[in-house]
Amino acid sequence: MNQIKLVHICSPLRGDIERNISRANGYCRFAATQGVVPLAPHTIFTQFLDDEISEEREIGLQLGLELLKHCTELYVFGDRFSDGMLGEMEAAKRLGIPIQYYSDRCERMKPS
Repeated sequence: MNQIKLVHICSPLRGDIERNISRANGYCRFAATQGVVPLAPHTIFTQFLDDEISEEREIGLQLGLELLKHCTELYVFGDRFSDGMLGEMEAAKRLGIPIQYYSDRCERMKPS
């Protein structure tokens, strides 16, 4: 039996947080239609951590990186990468986790 892949969803949070969380939820919906289990930590941890408080932001980033260790792939959405996204991408590379790149319209892109 094939095991379903757990995929870390990487997209911006800062700026228009409400809009960015909504977009991340859309990326999760897209990933779910691709037959994977999407995990977007920034949509989960913002339910109880305040990204505007630096200590809580750091906790959220560390928790997200811990979850990344259990994922089989990282899906990166958009063409502008925040510091948090860059940290996730660097961690994935260090852990040997494959990265797939998508536009903000969920179209597959080649790495830049």
